[in-house]
Amino acid sequence: MKRIALSTVSLALLSATGAVHAQSSVTLYGVIDEAFQFVHNANPDGKNLYQLAGGNLQGNRWGLKGTEDLGGGLKAIFQLENGFDINNGQLNQGGRMFGRQAYIGLAHEAYGTVTLGRQYDPLVDLVQPLTADNYFGSTFTTPGDVDNNDNSSRTNSAVKYTSPTWSGFQFEGMYAFGGVAGQTGSQQTWSGAATYATGPFSVAAGYIRMNNANSSVIRPNNSFTSTSDGTIDSIVNGAYATAKSIGIASVAVQFVTGPFTASARYSNAQYKPDGASTFASTERYNVAGGYLGYQVTPAALLGLGYTYTHGSGDTSASYNQVSLGGDYNLSKRTDLYLVGAWQRASGTQRNPRSSPPQQLQPAVASVADYGFTGDSRTQEIVSLGIRHKF
Repeated sequence: MKRIALSTVSLALLSATGAVHAQSSVTLYGVIDEAFQFVHNANPDGKNLYQLAGGNLQGNRWGLKGTEDLGGGLKAIFQLENGFDINNGQLNQGGRMFGRQAYIGLAHEAYGTVTLGRQYDPLVDLVQPLTADNYFGSTFTTPGDVDNNDNSSRTNSAVKYTSPTWSGFQFEGMYAFGGVAGQTGSQQTWSGAATYATGPFSVAAGYIRMNNANSSVIRPNNSFTSTSDGTIDSIVNGAYATAKSIGIASVAVQFVTGPFTASARYSNAQYKPDGASTFASTERYNVAGGYLGYQVTPAALLGLGYTYTHGSGDTSASYNQVSLGGDYNLSKRTDLYLVGAWQRASGTQRNPRSSPPQQLQPAVASVADYGFTGDSRTQEIVSLGIRHKF
């Protein structure tokens, strides 16, 4: 990251408020991630795909974050983070200027931090860092990202509290206002998570509940209208965009010894229907995953991941996914990576794109949350890329 301490840029940014403080700072930062990618069984015709694809280890972004010392251990903080597609320059996150994050708040070294705006939920902040996704990104995450392990969802209009760390323990709580007059529960989101670390061992757990709009008038078919973006990323769970609510419980543990990092995680995601939904029974996804990382040298990391996902209730489908990755640092800011995954699907799933719609079909593979849907029970993705952080 590049620190801009009251330079010409930071002065221009801060002077717009009419005051410049000696204890203020603004940081400009970003990530550029691009790869050559091969996808086997990339479409319903069973064709293969060769392309450039960005954001494999981390989503492409640039952002600004800053602090102002208010005295007595209190600081004002803000963060604005933009996501973009490196291959066409378009905005990600639904075309939002700062779709990844946009918040302001107060932080106190003894009492914790309160932030207001568009933010990640507590599970993303505290549970996800203990999983394989933290090291090798999308290729190691859940099919369809049904449990938001790959940070598919952000939350608008959110108030979040983050505690200080007490002897390795920390917790977060978040509530997002639905903004519908007379319908407090409509579109609201709430979440909480906690983590504890001692020596080489870490554990974290949390829960998030995302509510869709109450009425079919403002909840059209095949859309999730909430303060949260939802986790509808592929054919795996695409038929459940009209769910009344999405609830996700998640837990992860991690152990580090010498050059090895081992972690395991479990999540339960429930997509519940109501009268405005296009499905009748709750769809449940139970996800279990494991990761083993080996730091070969200070510059080289190897990783192996396995994810088992089982859908039940409305359908009965299983997805087994094995992921491999290697990352080599050319410098502190630039690295090269090679990641790949193989997935096999079995059982039946509901197809959001069938005619007539929402019909059951044999489950097809769709690696992680890339969203490629072939005609086969198996799919493979391989990405050779470069990442630069600034």
